[in-house]
Amino acid sequence: MSGTIRSLRRFLGGSGGIVVGTAVMNFCTFGFTIVAAGILDTSSYGAFFALLNLLMVISVVNLGLQATAARRIVAEPGSVARIEHAILRVGYLTALAVGGALVVLSPAVTWLLQLDSVVPVLVLAGLAVPTTIMGAQVGILQGEKRWVALSWVYVLAGVPRIAGLALLWAHPTEAIALFGSGLGFIAPVILGWWVLRRPRAEAVPRGQTEPTASGPLVREALHSAQALLAFYALASVDIVVARHVLTDHASGLYAVGLLVAKTMLYLPQFVVIVMFPSLATAHQRRRAVLRGTTAILALGATCTLGVLLLSRTAADVLHSEKMQAVEDHLWLFAVLGTLLSLIQLLVYATLARQGRRSIHLVWAALAVCVVAGAATTTPTQLLSVMIGVTAVLTAALFVTSLRSESSSGASVGGLVPAATRAD
Repeated sequence: MSGTIRSLRRFLGGSGGIVVGTAVMNFCTFGFTIVAAGILDTSSYGAFFALLNLLMVISVVNLGLQATAARRIVAEPGSVARIEHAILRVGYLTALAVGGALVVLSPAVTWLLQLDSVVPVLVLAGLAVPTTIMGAQVGILQGEKRWVALSWVYVLAGVPRIAGLALLWAHPTEAIALFGSGLGFIAPVILGWWVLRRPRAEAVPRGQTEPTASGPLVREALHSAQALLAFYALASVDIVVARHVLTDHASGLYAVGLLVAKTMLYLPQFVVIVMFPSLATAHQRRRAVLRGTTAILALGATCTLGVLLLSRTAADVLHSEKMQAVEDHLWLFAVLGTLLSLIQLLVYATLARQGRRSIHLVWAALAVCVVAGAATTTPTQLLSVMIGVTAVLTAALFVTSLRSESSSGASVGGLVPAATRAD
């Protein structure tokens, strides 16, 4: 019995804690979204889902800070305290800038998403502040491999959303739905502040007490953010296109199908989190890419088969007319989500090696989705466009990543100066 407890503690104290933490976060997050589909009418749900997708796109700033912090800490393990201080300073200032920009742009966003009121966009602006701060905190914990603290951050990113359902029951609007979902951004920031509240002076080598310059951190974070913006825009563009080319009812049904796609995108999130420090280490990159790709493919294939076999039963059990209307296509949404998850891993692999040209492929795929998607007239046609484009992009990024790692491995010691890495 004691051996089992020790094994469980080792599992939760390592990367296994990330598996559990992200599972709790995703269960609560998507549980909220699924329940919201039953509470809101079709038009309001489509608007809510579009807002969530925009929040995901905005979170590229969060993720850019996270990737920069994690990579810097892995690359400079003797300068952890200085990097922590600089990243947190940049994170707080960036959070205020993002929130303020959204307030200024709220009328334009209201038009873009075809909303009836500016209020949901103002809620979105408020949520962008803790979201951005959370990115800086998570990147520090990820780079230091402090898996226990990081796993609790992910747990707290999910559980408070359950309380948001009570608000949604009382006031079923897209603004309240967004606020209820966003409750999961406040508690993690408080925990992150508590964990990182004291600088770890012992991590600073003697003679290196000067602060880390913010400029290089900002530039690297901006590069990471634009790369992740390309990815999350690609992962979100179909619902925006659907709001413009399909009827409100059809776009609402497409949003219901995207629940499966988003679940499949975030379900293997622990793979990216755990693999990133290895992706940022030259001699471990190729193996990390292969292992991460294999893990995501295996999980995706298993879940897609489950969706194919159980979608009809789930729709009947939930008594959801929306689910029943799209049940025959849910497995295709699972395929789309798996492809997006693979692209996410490969984009992070590119960021870890500070590559640049490969990101152009993601921007090109986004442009193709917009142009081809605008010519569609049914949800099935739009889904077909997304699957086709993401499948080609996945293959291209995978081949490019392996070729880049082979080239890197052929250099002296497997180390290539960041400034010379184009891919």
